[in-house]
Amino acid sequence: MIYHCIRYTIDRHKLADFEAYARKWMEGDILRRCGAKPLGYFLPKKGLGGADNIALALLGFESLADYEQYRAKLTNDPDSRANLEAAEKSRCILTEERSYFYRIE
Repeated sequence: MIYHCIRYTIDRHKLADFEAYARKWMEGDILRRCGAKPLGYFLPKKGLGGADNIALALLGFESLADYEQYRAKLTNDPDSRANLEAAEKSRCILTEERSYFYRIE
């Protein structure tokens, strides 16, 4: 299993917009429908210290080929496109960094 990690820098004043974006991926089942095995979205918890403008998403895939199939499905999914457009319109996401990991249990 490989894990795709997306590290978002978000506009801290638009945390509610980003949370709506993340919830649509998870609760709308878009990620699973397109082939990902999401561990979840992780948003900053204010008042506990640390950066309040960093969020993470962790998505699992059996292989790189599965990830590539997921990306193809995602670009053709109307709910996916609508969610991305809403985030672009709100400008809640400033940057995204993508990394890949494997898990040691």
